[in-house]
Amino acid sequence: MSTIPFDSTIRLLREGYPFISSRCDAEGTDLFTTRIGLRPVTFLRGADAAALFYDGHHMSRQGAMPHAIQHLLQDEGSVQSLDGAAHARRKRAFLSLMTPAAMTRLGDLFEEEWERAAQNPGQRRSRLDAVVRPVLTRAALRWAGIPLERADAERLSADLSLMVERVAQFGPPNWHARWRRRGVERWAAELVQSVRASSLSPEKGTALEVFAHHTDEHGELLDPRTAAVELLNILRPILAVSLFVEFAAVALIEHPQWRRAFAAGDEDDLEPFVQEVRRYYPFFPAVPGRVRTPFTWRGHSFRAGDRVILDLYGTCHDPRLFPDPDAFRPERFRGWSWEEHPDTLIAQGAGRHDADHRCPGEWSTVELLERAVRLLSRSDASAPAQDLTFRLDRFPTRPRSGVVLNGL
Repeated sequence: MSTIPFDSTIRLLREGYPFISSRCDAEGTDLFTTRIGLRPVTFLRGADAAALFYDGHHMSRQGAMPHAIQHLLQDEGSVQSLDGAAHARRKRAFLSLMTPAAMTRLGDLFEEEWERAAQNPGQRRSRLDAVVRPVLTRAALRWAGIPLERADAERLSADLSLMVERVAQFGPPNWHARWRRRGVERWAAELVQSVRASSLSPEKGTALEVFAHHTDEHGELLDPRTAAVELLNILRPILAVSLFVEFAAVALIEHPQWRRAFAAGDEDDLEPFVQEVRRYYPFFPAVPGRVRTPFTWRGHSFRAGDRVILDLYGTCHDPRLFPDPDAFRPERFRGWSWEEHPDTLIAQGAGRHDADHRCPGEWSTVELLERAVRLLSRSDASAPAQDLTFRLDRFPTRPRSGVVLNGL
C-alpha cells in the first residue's frame, strides 16, 4: 500500500473524478492513504474493494459523510446512514417500491409527462435539462402517490436540483441549498401527517403510503421528519436521473448509429446502451465509509473508525473489468447481469440490492433512461453545434453546453 504524506485536498479538487485511479495506477495498487482536509483517508478502487466496502460487515456509513453533503443528500436518519437490522428493515421498504410493475408504471408516467410537455408551445431551441427536470419531477410525484395539487412542481424541481448540483459546494451556495431543502422536508412531513390523519389517501404501495405507515425495528412509526427524509430519498434520485439523460443524449449525438437503430425499432441493445451510459459518463465520483471493526486487507491494517473512500468512477473505468474503458461501447453489456457482476458497474453502488447498501434506485434509473433514449431517438429534435465536453473537476459534472436541441 502507498502512503502520500502530504494533504491532497487541493489535488483532489483540481483533478476531480480521476484523482483516485490515477494515484492507484501510478503506484500499481488498489489502495493508498493520504490526507483530505488534514484527516487521514484510505482510498480504494476495483471490484474486490467494492465487494469489501459493501459487504455490510467491514464498513459503516454512520459519521462517514461530511455534514454539508449528508444534510443536502440523504440527511441524518435516512436508510443510507443505518446499519444492521435497522438498515435491513428500512431497505425492505424501498425494495417494495421497485417491483417490475412499479417500474413500468413509473416509465409510463414519465412518457405521459414528456408528451404533455412536448405539446406546450415554447422556444424552438431548448436546453434538455430545462425540459427533462420538470417532467421527471411531475412523474415522480404521481408515482409516489403525491397529488399534483399538493405540490408546486416547478419549485420542487428547482429545489431537488439544488440538492444534487450543490452537493460538493461549500459556504453560501451549500447553505442556501440546505435551507431550501428544509422547506421541502417540512412540506413532505405535512404530507405524511395528512396521511396519518386520514385527510390524504395515497394509493397503497406508493412511496407516500409506505413511508407514512412504515415502522422501525422496534415497531414504532417513523417520526414525520424521518419519513419525509425517506420520501425525498425517492424524489431526489429520480430528479438526478436528468444528469444521465443529458449524457445519454450526448451519446446519441456523438454515436448516431445507435440513434438510427433505436429510431428504427431495433432495441436489442437498448439496455446495453443505457448501462454503458451509466458506466462511461461521470455521475457521483466516490462514496465514503468508516471502518466498523479492525481488519487487514491487501497488507493494510484498518482500524475501527478509519475513514475510507471507494472510487466509483475509477472502478467503472478499470481496464481489468472493462477493456478499453475510455471507449463508448454498449456491446460490452450484451448478456451482462447485476447478479453475475455485482461489484463492477458501481455507478450507484456495489453488492446486492436486497442485502447490501446498493441503491435500489438503479432499477428506476435504467427504466427512465430506456424510456428517455427511446423518446429522444424517435423525436425530430436535432442538435446544433455546441460544446458537449464535460469537466472532470466538477461534482457532479454535466455537458458544458447543457445539451441544446432544436425542435424538442
